[in-house]
Amino acid sequence: MFEKITEAEDRGQVGIGTLIVFIAMVLVAAIAAGVLINTAGTLQSQASDTGSETQEAVANQVEVVHASGSVNGDYVETVNMTIMKSAGSGAIDLSAMTVQYTSNEADTTLVYDDGGDTVAGANADNFATANITGSGTSTELLNTDDRVKLSISVSDIQTNGLAGGESATIKLIDQSGAQFSYGVSVPSTFGDKQVVQV
Repeated sequence: MFEKITEAEDRGQVGIGTLIVFIAMVLVAAIAAGVLINTAGTLQSQASDTGSETQEAVANQVEVVHASGSVNGDYVETVNMTIMKSAGSGAIDLSAMTVQYTSNEADTTLVYDDGGDTVAGANADNFATANITGSGTSTELLNTDDRVKLSISVSDIQTNGLAGGESATIKLIDQSGAQFSYGVSVPSTFGDKQVVQV
């Protein structure tokens, strides 16, 4: 009437329970491993993108070779900078660059203007470029021997322009976010010069 359970049957039931728990633990570990692998892949991709962007921001530099100012009366009206790309930089698109002009009187951001239906030129909102030498055009720096003249109309940005002894900071920011700052220092006197080094 009563069934007698032997020790061997007890062991079998315990073995099946242990097997079920073991399989459940393996499934949970497999799911956790899948999540970790997926997360690691995402982080690796983000780290690679961040590394590339950082490298561009550090390596892609615009350098000012020479800067001069066009004089009218007692003021520098236009600043002309000869620019080049630094060694190790990739191609730099000047039409995607911004120029931050800061002085005691003005603080403004200039963008490139190709002119559209009008003649392209420097004004209160735009800077202008012209190719000097090299294989690039007026809107690109492809090689280290390319030179482009970048013009800023200071007299359009602030009243009359920069007077003798005044200074300004011009920050060139390329498409990758790399920045180059150039300090413009106007001589205290111009004499009879039409162009001065700034």
